Amino acid sequence: MRITIHRGTHEIGGNCIEVATDKSRIILDVGMPLFNEDREPHDSTTLRRQPSEELRKTGVLPNVPGLFDDTGRRPDAILLSHAHEDHTGLLRHSQVEIPIYASVGTSKMMQAGAKFAGQPILPRDRHEKIYAGQPVQIGDFSVTAFSVDHSIYGAQAFLIEAEGKTVLYSGDLRMHGRKPGMHRSLIEAVKDRTIDVLLMEGTHISHTDHRGPNEYELEDEITAHIQSAPGLVLASFSPQHVDRLVGFFRAAKKTNRIFIADAYTAFVMHLIASETSIPRPESTKEVKVFFPKFFEQTYEKKRLESFHALMSPARIGMEEIRSNPSRYVMLFRPSMLESDFGGSLPNGSRCLYSRWTGYLQQPEWKMTKAKLDEASGDLIETHTSGHIFYEDIIDLVGQINAKMVIPIHTFEPAKFSEFSQNVKLLADGEVLEMK
Repeated sequence: MRITIHRGTHEIGGNCIEVATDKSRIILDVGMPLFNEDREPHDSTTLRRQPSEELRKTGVLPNVPGLFDDTGRRPDAILLSHAHEDHTGLLRHSQVEIPIYASVGTSKMMQAGAKFAGQPILPRDRHEKIYAGQPVQIGDFSVTAFSVDHSIYGAQAFLIEAEGKTVLYSGDLRMHGRKPGMHRSLIEAVKDRTIDVLLMEGTHISHTDHRGPNEYELEDEITAHIQSAPGLVLASFSPQHVDRLVGFFRAAKKTNRIFIADAYTAFVMHLIASETSIPRPESTKEVKVFFPKFFEQTYEKKRLESFHALMSPARIGMEEIRSNPSRYVMLFRPSMLESDFGGSLPNGSRCLYSRWTGYLQQPEWKMTKAKLDEASGDLIETHTSGHIFYEDIIDLVGQINAKMVIPIHTFEPAKFSEFSQNVKLLADGEVLEMK
């Protein structure tokens, strides 16, 4: 077996890994990079629009034989660990004959992201469903998926076996979400196996002194902030982050407020209601749905007429929100400031910001903070990471006890060597022969 990390050995995001035998090849994730060589964030909207040839020239599209062009034999499959763009963003450039293995949850999150956020779609005719704990055979490889907790629904790790060797790819995961049983199940499943290589994400490996709250503790924080808010509470988080969605919904319920989903969030809630404790927006009095003007202008073009009709009975308008703002917790994004709020927020509004803190430096968030100030309101950061914390990395690596640990999804791979003797550092494109 051979492993080649085409991208991800020295950066966060953009994962693209090849595992091969003499007869078979599989690709683990096809991610859009998050940062350039100077560690400055890429403009994802711009990258989405660029053709393959341009992305190839700039190095965004890695040189993987047969994956993005017809030079060389095509891989047998692409496996997606989860639906974030830094793991799926280059999918539209891949050869259309290559099947794509992903969880049902990942396909649903990609469907929602494509409809509402311009993110990659997972073509139905290429999608092969992969279920946790059920091995599938792909050429020489036996692949078993395991559900893992991450800041998006449907995330998986992959156990890959061929020619007497075993590789475990962590994907992105954490141990402080709403489902701690997931990582315990993963450890239980592999504890009696010999893991030759652990491909381990290390987003927080250099943050040795940082540990945020778990999702349950964060829910308590959110509840307290809502309880003390004098007016409308604006909730800013990714609708695909179902743990966070559950936390805000439960906090609204505890404080006797109604949760207002925008169309994007309502779509996600509807998709996953049968698999989670989240109610369907169209069938509960605890949720209202707000249709932003942009959605009203585009839903027919996006073929969402039936969804629009389904959610219409739960619809709430801005006039009703403004008439009694302290009654609601409302999903918010800065684009709504001018188009939906008319440039001014209700007096005493509080925005609970539950995203990466770096986004607050963007112009739209600086404008949001200014509008909150004008309304005698405030913005409070209340967040925890979607990635595994430093101490938990040490714990997980120790429990899996792989013969070799290869860091990925990190700017500081050498940090792994501070607590493990089995670390192998690779460069992008370097081939590791497993003997």
